[in-house]
Amino acid sequence: MSQKPIIFTSWRDLPLMTASLGDTTVNKTGSWRNVEPHHIEQTPPCSFRCPAGNDVVGFVTLASEGRFEDAWRVLAQTSPFPGVCGRVCPHPCEVECNRADLGGRVNIHNIERFLGDRFRDNPPAMDKAALTGKKVAVIGAGPAGLSAAYHLTLKGHSVTVYEAHPKAGGMMRVGIPDYRLPSEVLEAEIQRIAFLGAKIITNTRIGKDIQFADLMDRFDAVFSATGLTVSRPLGAKNDHHFGVLSGTEVLRRINLGLEAGVGQRVMVVGGGNTAMDAARSLQRLGKDVRLMYRRTRAEMPAIAEEIDELIEEGIPIDFLATPVEVMTEGQRLTGAKCIRMQLGKPDASGRRRPEPIPGSEFVVELDNIVTAIGETADLDYLPPEIKQITAWNIPADELGRTPVNRFYAGGDVADGAGTVTAAIGFGRKAAIAMDVMLMEKQIPNKAAVSPSLQNCSTYVVRYDDLNFAYFEYLERLEPAHLPPVERVKSFDEVRSGFNENEVLQESQRCFSCGACPACDNCWIFCPDAAVHRVFNSPDRLYFVDYDYCKGCGLCAAECPRACIVMKAVH
Repeated sequence: MSQKPIIFTSWRDLPLMTASLGDTTVNKTGSWRNVEPHHIEQTPPCSFRCPAGNDVVGFVTLASEGRFEDAWRVLAQTSPFPGVCGRVCPHPCEVECNRADLGGRVNIHNIERFLGDRFRDNPPAMDKAALTGKKVAVIGAGPAGLSAAYHLTLKGHSVTVYEAHPKAGGMMRVGIPDYRLPSEVLEAEIQRIAFLGAKIITNTRIGKDIQFADLMDRFDAVFSATGLTVSRPLGAKNDHHFGVLSGTEVLRRINLGLEAGVGQRVMVVGGGNTAMDAARSLQRLGKDVRLMYRRTRAEMPAIAEEIDELIEEGIPIDFLATPVEVMTEGQRLTGAKCIRMQLGKPDASGRRRPEPIPGSEFVVELDNIVTAIGETADLDYLPPEIKQITAWNIPADELGRTPVNRFYAGGDVADGAGTVTAAIGFGRKAAIAMDVMLMEKQIPNKAAVSPSLQNCSTYVVRYDDLNFAYFEYLERLEPAHLPPVERVKSFDEVRSGFNENEVLQESQRCFSCGACPACDNCWIFCPDAAVHRVFNSPDRLYFVDYDYCKGCGLCAAECPRACIVMKAVH
């Protein structure tokens, strides 16, 4: 049995090589080597971390060349919402960017936003498969449901999306304020999905206007993407009072143009994005707002930029405190009795558990309390045979497959990930699984992986793998944004985007980790001329003539982006 090849992921790992002292009169010196170079596309950390499965290096590289339409098309392969995600995604793609210590991480989300906005009103035409005759029902027109509808429609299936609200978009529509996500951006990207052929029916609640069983009878597959819409109770005495409102309900009212339904003095309880959005929205309506969170800033799950902006806008935060009683006079809510907290040992979430400090109670005078301490799923629309296999969510694997034949689920109702981008990725993967089932195909290898990573090695390129002799220090660009004193006056968008020159400048900072850009270093530096350049080939840029390669490793050492690995010869 042959041994598994040893793969060296960095030129620094190469062993000392002792040349074979055979017949040195033979010109083919390849027999000397005990390791040999291989050109391999490696996984860049940005694409690896993108929940939507975007080819980050792909679209950023094209943008750096001014090929904006091509860059948009790369994004469109995986996400129908570049304009949305460029604004509201917490951009985990940037978290492990290898540029961090050489001028700052690449501003990927603003490059994506630019591409989404560039083609918002006039998107390029997309290839669509011939109609298959198969029909799919999607419950919920949020990011997961609309993503699934988008990809299923491109595959030629007839899709009908049912939405309980008067407008499609789910929490993108009713849970994110205009100052973060202008409604015209969301509307344009939803309309593109409808233009491709997806039918979106609003003001229709499954379980009330249409029964779930009817969908199972009329459609070849049903995909549930109803999200987490039921707010968790405050857990304080008298928290059932009508003056205690959920953050999701307050945001829904505001985003649909309705009265917020709160008095002048409001306390928002929570530390996530819903809490940030509710507090900042109410302040823009002229309310006196304060935030209360039972842990510290370090444990807040909200996007860091949103916390920073809330603080800049002057909203006070009571850290390490929580309400224990809702206080009333007659029918009127008058305040909250609260208690100070201290952090104990970590709980199931990995964060230190907040514990009350005896005798530290204090009273806050209020007109309303808005809760934003998490949500659960409303599964009342499901029949008993499905509800009996679920608890707070619908059990589904990474491709959205549930234990019930032809029934799929995705997004927050399945995994509770809580971000628009993760839901978009889940919808895409579920669309793959439904298409496989509908067309009786074989499930593709790495079906749940980003298309850009299908042919990549599983090794994720890290900082120490790169050759920094070929990269210079360049500062990260940030777009302008409204000063706090101006932005609290309206729901105008806080952050502006990049212009064309800024996109070119910022995208050119990308290292293209693991992706070969044909820099020719391996070709130029090979001392034996064993590396050959392949011109006019879409698949292969270089090949190595192993008859003459001694395995010196110089090509791997001089590769800036870790696209060459040295493998042991057996």
